[in-house]
Amino acid sequence: MVRIALDPTPWHHSHSLLEFPDVAARLGFEHLQLTPHADFAPFFRHPKADDDLVRALRKRAADAGVTIPALLPVQRISSPDERLRVAAVRNLTRVIELAVELGVPVINTEFSGRPELPEESEDAFYRSFEQLLPLIEREGVRLNIDPHPDDFVEDGLDAWRVIRGLNSPSVGFVYVASHTFHMGDRARTLIPELGNRLGTVYAADTFDHRRSHGLRYISNPPGNTARVHQHLNIGDGDVDWTELFGALRSSGFLEREDALIVSNVFAEDEDADASARHQLSRLRELVGGHS
Repeated sequence: MVRIALDPTPWHHSHSLLEFPDVAARLGFEHLQLTPHADFAPFFRHPKADDDLVRALRKRAADAGVTIPALLPVQRISSPDERLRVAAVRNLTRVIELAVELGVPVINTEFSGRPELPEESEDAFYRSFEQLLPLIEREGVRLNIDPHPDDFVEDGLDAWRVIRGLNSPSVGFVYVASHTFHMGDRARTLIPELGNRLGTVYAADTFDHRRSHGLRYISNPPGNTARVHQHLNIGDGDVDWTELFGALRSSGFLEREDALIVSNVFAEDEDADASARHQLSRLRELVGGHS
């Protein structure tokens, strides 16, 4: 059966890294996905965790009765800037080592290229994986990738094609519900095509920026390339959760023991505890088949 994990980002400002397992347990979650944190693996920087911190984190998770099924690092592995790409490969290599030391089988990440340089970014992506893929496969780690808004590939089907081009079952897809409308709003057709290569689903709501003939959000100057999305509580946006979970159910994702759903609301920090409890309740209903 699919597992439901908490993204602890809303508590980064108020709790230490070692407190996150206790936060998850207190809110009713059995699982926790570690997100970029200054003491562990910050955005775009070399990881800062050492063996002592890894041991302490493993103990705190065990004491809380919480597992850590996935890490979320973000590194510029598709950067057209070769210096940044080389640094990202080094940094992600260390993240893979940390995952193995923690006993974490999954790494969820992003492409992290540039949309104005799609060919150069795709080339950088494949060059990075020439180095990373042998390590990923040797260590038995599963790495899943999210086509994030403002990346060199944003459409879900195009992103799947890029991933498929690696020709490795060790690399899969992250379906982020709050990126639905940037990915082409194609859950019903994309999820069946992904099959078992869909490794993780992130659950947060968002508004459809395409509505009102593209004027639902107005940012200046006109014609700028800003991408807009939210990470709202389920039910507060435009995502069709019945369609999404219908596709997940019919594809068999919800029955897989290795499947993971991560609650990742970022818009309710002022009431993060209540938001997390709401998310867990709604996700359990959706997994159970109740719309």
